[in-house]
Amino acid sequence: MADGFAPLAFTADIEAETAAVWDKVKHHVTPMEWRLHAPLIVEINRLKREKNAAILAHNYMTPDIFHGVGDFVGDSLALAKEAAKSDAKIIVQAGVHFMAETSKVLSPDKKILIPDLLAGCSLASSITGADVRLIKQRHPGVPVVTYVNTTADVKAETDICCTSANAVQVVEWAAKEWGTGKVILIPDEFLARNVARQTDVKIIAWAGHCEVHKRFTVQDIADMRAAWPGAEVLAHPECPAEILEASDFAGSTAAMNDYVAARKPAQVVLITECSMASNVQAESPGTQFIGPCNMCPHMKRITLQNIYDALVHEQYEVTVDADILDRARQAVQRMIDLPPPAAPARYDLVKARHHVDVELI
Repeated sequence: MADGFAPLAFTADIEAETAAVWDKVKHHVTPMEWRLHAPLIVEINRLKREKNAAILAHNYMTPDIFHGVGDFVGDSLALAKEAAKSDAKIIVQAGVHFMAETSKVLSPDKKILIPDLLAGCSLASSITGADVRLIKQRHPGVPVVTYVNTTADVKAETDICCTSANAVQVVEWAAKEWGTGKVILIPDEFLARNVARQTDVKIIAWAGHCEVHKRFTVQDIADMRAAWPGAEVLAHPECPAEILEASDFAGSTAAMNDYVAARKPAQVVLITECSMASNVQAESPGTQFIGPCNMCPHMKRITLQNIYDALVHEQYEVTVDADILDRARQAVQRMIDLPPPAAPARYDLVKARHHVDVELI
């Protein structure tokens, strides 16, 4: 068995069965590594059939997971929605803990597993439900919009959730619905500042950050442009505002993926987590993907080995208190029920270059 000890055998049959996956990951996985990965991929996919399980693979998973065992791939909310629609009895979250909680919120009757309980998130851990209650006391009557990259406890104190793709739309909807010109948008400070530049709604923000996107600098982009003058620079809105100002496009992970697929640039720089570029590249072989990128240490706690172990032992189940679960679901569902945005999810870079103050809590 592969349960943390002797590796499974790499046979000719396994090599043939995983040939299509190897073709997608061969630029990011060495042949030596593949001899260890391929048998695990086959076993994981067998276990999924045997146990009626599905794997949600976030965009930041390594290519062997993303292309090898992911039944649904994408951003955290899209994965949770797919889990809810799936007939699978067991959902394995190849991502971080708040994502598993969101899957549980939308699929309360399913068993949600996470391969490593320590797969956390600097942004999600920056705020608690108690913090949100205090914020609401300080700003009574102001609607609370909470990024989906938060715990269920925080979502339960929220009026409506948002993603990086629809944050502007949700903020403007909340302001109109509550009849106010001010909205609380938490916990990502940089997302809030970038949203503030896209709308006339005044934003109250929290000083939370994604440690991956916070590390990028304008100098990183300048260095890339000097070395590869024709490269197009795409930034995630969790980055500081000056990163968006220096970029050619800004949008969610899905928007960046769509941009590359539609435009097919010769060279592109994705200012986000490293594995995103590796996974998009498999579907865009004509595009050269250039650094810089930053690795998420939390996402990288998820491996084929611990996905296999989670399925074998059905271990590390993620649960959410019933009261929290119901209130968190209301906030997520309220967002899901909004009409889709009229325009593709992107951040207007002309607006992004105008300074707009936020009120930082």
